[in-house]
Amino acid sequence: MQLTTDVLVIGGGPAGAWAAWSAAKNGAKVVLVDKGYLGSSGATAPGGTNLLYLPPDRELREQAVLQRMKSGGELSEAPWIHRVLDQVYINLELVEQWGYPFIKDEQGIPQRGHLQGPEYMGLMRKVVKKAGVKVLDHAPALELLVDGHGVGGARGVMRQEDKDWEVRANAVVIATGGCAFLSKGLGCNVLTGDGYLLGGEVGAELSGMEFSRKYAPSPAFSTNTRSRLLGWATYYDQNGNELKGTQNGDFLAKHLLKEPLYAIMNKADTPEKQAILRSSHAIFFLPYDRAGIDVFTEPFPLTLRYEGTVRGTGGLRIVTDDCGTTVAGLYAAGDAATRERITGAASGGGAFNASWAICSGTWSGAGAAAYALSHQKEAAGRDLRPAGQYGLKSQAGGSLQHTTADSKVFTRELVKAVQDQVLPLEINYFRTEPGVSAALEKLQALWPRVNEQAPVNVHERVHAREAAAMAATARWIYTAALARKENRGAGLHILAEYPELDPNQHHRLLVSGLEQIRVRPDRSFLTERTGAAGPQKELEATNG
Repeated sequence: MQLTTDVLVIGGGPAGAWAAWSAAKNGAKVVLVDKGYLGSSGATAPGGTNLLYLPPDRELREQAVLQRMKSGGELSEAPWIHRVLDQVYINLELVEQWGYPFIKDEQGIPQRGHLQGPEYMGLMRKVVKKAGVKVLDHAPALELLVDGHGVGGARGVMRQEDKDWEVRANAVVIATGGCAFLSKGLGCNVLTGDGYLLGGEVGAELSGMEFSRKYAPSPAFSTNTRSRLLGWATYYDQNGNELKGTQNGDFLAKHLLKEPLYAIMNKADTPEKQAILRSSHAIFFLPYDRAGIDVFTEPFPLTLRYEGTVRGTGGLRIVTDDCGTTVAGLYAAGDAATRERITGAASGGGAFNASWAICSGTWSGAGAAAYALSHQKEAAGRDLRPAGQYGLKSQAGGSLQHTTADSKVFTRELVKAVQDQVLPLEINYFRTEPGVSAALEKLQALWPRVNEQAPVNVHERVHAREAAAMAATARWIYTAALARKENRGAGLHILAEYPELDPNQHHRLLVSGLEQIRVRPDRSFLTERTGAAGPQKELEATNG
């Protein structure tokens, strides 16, 4: 399938949906491709999400901005947080006009601070299609198209039809979400860092990748990471002895290193409290109800699932107000983009990430439309070439001859080898210089093997590319982690050897490259505050 359009949006979560709608609203022809199904795939669709919805009260908003600046280690930017507060207020009014059933209080005022994922994303699918966007579901992108002028589209596969697609477009928005490394978090199995690799292959920089030490409590037997209600829980060891601690801080992680952990939500000790909790967060109870467990009276086993950059901060670096990257014609939105401008070194999980998806989608769509429509030459007439370099070798063109079974096993083994260095608490949560260095060394040794995969069908091609993206993302995360020798913000990155804040490291860390990873500090965001960006010393990583 070959198509030509103005703007191509890659990804069908909230950021991708808003980007597609915004680009179409600004006069562009738009194609959206999604690895899953627009409206039901991704981390937002199966659950609920809070939002940064504040009335236009100057004092109230200023307090919220100052609080976020402080919690984020002063790496965020007040004007960008204000922009988000302004834009999300406007867009949620649109969502209500489109038909979203916001709950109203006693005075009849809509409570726009929360969205239920299924209703929200189902509505966004209708809105996007009504705007004239052509949607290709189950159509993951595998590589970008480029020429001397920048990005000009992408190529991918249609999984259900077993064929390739190529979309030529003068502007591309990457909205593929973050990377959770197939850790079985709810809605996260499509979030494997694909957009990071797409951008990295064409020279885009990434920022904030070290701020990714984020795990979420989950039933040991389920994927459900919506754990807000565990504030009502008491914790126990495997012998039934009560443990003193909460889900905040390191308590859960420290105990799970030693033995299994159980919880009972016995702080909700009346039928009235229990009914309120069930009505407020119904999806939390689904796995327990299906397992026949009464969470209010019976113990249930917990684990921690790695959420990586989904609830972390890092992603493709954006350098313009309309979320343009460092590559011409390439934009980023949602968790595929860094959220440092609004979250700094603190997690954007929940309200900040959800609001960022709405706003960055809106801005990137408008920016991509303006950029594409400013080109007199259509993308169809450009001399474009595929930019993909990793995990794309097919059996027919590759030097290795595997059977279908062999190539499947190899990709699974490669993914497992990456996960072995990323998922364990003792490596990635309790980070130490020797531990992270050893993990990075192993990942570097694995990297050449991403091109030893030999996929023989559409599905294997997708999985091989996912394996390459996860391997690349892990290397970027650990390279940045080793370069930040301090504890800044809200604990998203800590090396045990450097537990204190270092004022000399008041900068962001930019990583780039694939064969050899480069890392350098960026203080440009301080220009508006101090009048000078300050000296920037290039830090060359010794790995790669």
